[in-house]
Amino acid sequence: MIQTIKAGFLPLTDAAPLIVAREMGFAAEEGLDLDLVKLPSWSVMRDYLMLGLIDTAHLLSPVPVAKALGLSGPEGRIEAIAAMNTGGNVIGVSNVIAEQMRAGGHGFDFRDARMAGETLLALGKPLRVGVPFPFSMHAELLYYWLESCGLSDPAMLAVNTVPPPLMADALAAGEIDAFCVGEPWGSLSVENGVGTLLLPTSAIRRSAIEKVLAVRGGWADDNPELSGKLLRALWRAGTWLDRPRKRATAAEIMARPDYLDLPVNLIERGLNGSFFISGGGEIRQDPHFLTFQEGAVGFPWRSQAGWIAMRIARRLGLDEAEAIRTGKACFRTDIYRRHLRDLGADLPGASEKLEGAISQPTAVPSERGRVILSPDHFFDGQVFDPEP
Repeated sequence: MIQTIKAGFLPLTDAAPLIVAREMGFAAEEGLDLDLVKLPSWSVMRDYLMLGLIDTAHLLSPVPVAKALGLSGPEGRIEAIAAMNTGGNVIGVSNVIAEQMRAGGHGFDFRDARMAGETLLALGKPLRVGVPFPFSMHAELLYYWLESCGLSDPAMLAVNTVPPPLMADALAAGEIDAFCVGEPWGSLSVENGVGTLLLPTSAIRRSAIEKVLAVRGGWADDNPELSGKLLRALWRAGTWLDRPRKRATAAEIMARPDYLDLPVNLIERGLNGSFFISGGGEIRQDPHFLTFQEGAVGFPWRSQAGWIAMRIARRLGLDEAEAIRTGKACFRTDIYRRHLRDLGADLPGASEKLEGAISQPTAVPSERGRVILSPDHFFDGQVFDPEP
């Protein structure tokens, strides 16, 4: 019997696992009719999920944590039952700021986060930065980066919410000076001649969790058969996507009007980590820009939720220890293990780790022996212990 699941997504490159699961037949193999619903913003996505208008969502990883802390949207709980990807975001600046940074000696190497941040702050001007949502990895990494680079006066930074498809327009209109956004919308600012890409967020932190597969609290427990089918289809799609030769096909699929409705070559940039960073044709490569499954990427580490909770608590003056405890509980490693154990998915032996401690590919115990985890270091060398 075919069962239908309504899944919400925003038109972003990292929505690829849901789109591929539908279009390449991974969902159908599980007996699922994956009904994909394109939505315009993260606040709409959150509310659709909470109101039961969709069953599952391609969602910013900090949103379930913020909901658990009572900070975002209508009452209720959101749980992350899988991670969908790491990376996938870029930081860009207006062309005016780019020229000022070049005059200050910055070479836009796409790797040195400290030099980029210090050069930007040395301009001494207030910054209006667009991010897609207040509770997002875009915002968390932006704050983390600039604070570590010496931002001391909060009044010098205004963070504004701009839906991803509108980011290039906001930059062109002079409403923001810079942005942090998921692809392909950063590259669109370059394509439109209004922006210059400064950094991928992987230069701030490697392997930072970006989107999660989210459900309403209790949904996966109440619907074990459906949640299992959904997780297996998504795992197969993510594994397929991490085969480099498949990404050109993925870009062609995602370019369709029902999905991103943008030129194929624009989508391929984010999928392949190969970017034109300016209108002058400068090219930068980031082989670690976007990952879907390799290195246990799909595993929803509770310690990742703990880091997010700590950052939110610190910024808003909440009790950090209580926020970390509460935040970790909404990442459901138990559900992920239960449904993917028999597929051969990477299942680490632990559900938490020291976040930021891995600088080289590292073997750790897994349920079946060992699994190789990808580097996850922060640019400034900090490490987060989820159990201080």
